[in-house]
Amino acid sequence: MAKTSSDGPRWIGIPARVFAMTFLFTALSFAIALLLSIMGTMVYSQVRHVAPNLTFAYRHIAFPCAITAGAIVLLLSLAMEIRNYRQRKTLAGIERVS
Repeated sequence: MAKTSSDGPRWIGIPARVFAMTFLFTALSFAIALLLSIMGTMVYSQVRHVAPNLTFAYRHIAFPCAITAGAIVLLLSLAMEIRNYRQRKTLAGIERVS
């Protein structure tokens, strides 16, 4: 019997999915952290009666939050994709035997 490409899972899609999810979640976490940090900076500047320093919101709050979230998402999605690949590979082997 000839082997077709649908006999088992392919590992080539794992890096693409991992980096796509990492990029999307990093951008989303940066946007949310930036929104919250700008609002917090504005509230702080109104309470203290000083000019708002919005570069602080970018450099010291939003960017580190996004980098941290991106690293966590990278590791978790990589582990999840590898686990799913191994599970699909095992199930394909079981299906092939039976």
